[in-house]
Amino acid sequence: MSFSQNYLNQTSHIASSIDSEIIENIARELSSIRERKGRLFFIGSGGGAGHSSHAVCDFRKLGNIECYTPSDNVSELTARVNDDGWDTAYSNWLKVSNFSKDDAIFVFSVGGGSKDKNISVNLVNCISLANELGASIMGVVGRDGGFTKESSDLTMVIPTVDENLVTPHTEGWQAVLWHLLISHPLVSVNETKWESTK
Repeated sequence: MSFSQNYLNQTSHIASSIDSEIIENIARELSSIRERKGRLFFIGSGGGAGHSSHAVCDFRKLGNIECYTPSDNVSELTARVNDDGWDTAYSNWLKVSNFSKDDAIFVFSVGGGSKDKNISVNLVNCISLANELGASIMGVVGRDGGFTKESSDLTMVIPTVDENLVTPHTEGWQAVLWHLLISHPLVSVNETKWESTK
């Protein structure tokens, strides 16, 4: 079997293994955030930062949800990293944004963060802040879900089907699932351009 066919077969297997009820619960919470006029903060590093920027666009434009991501302002982000360190760069940004219990964070991470392993501690600190304030925590993560999964039932863990492909499968499914969510009738408010010109 070719690598391409194997990858596609694994993708199909992941699709059949995902718990759709978790996705439905996330959709309900996203709708609730809009109703209570809360804000949604997407957080991620690397590929997760890229996903965060794209998701902010979609959820603002199509879902009428006020959204932001700390990785979009490179000047502030690099100033915080330079002066205060990477671990607190995102959480301090959230504090200046007056992050509150009405708001939510949405995590895009391969491992979900771990303070013990010193991996994605910047995300762990955001999750800890959300926990302290009673704000919602959502995410799409891989492996065992890490600190993100430990902290929230609104976390979708992408099943591991190949230890050598955890990152591409997780990051690929992050894009699939946020597009599913912004297309969900509970979340979607405005049509996308191509669908509105049938």
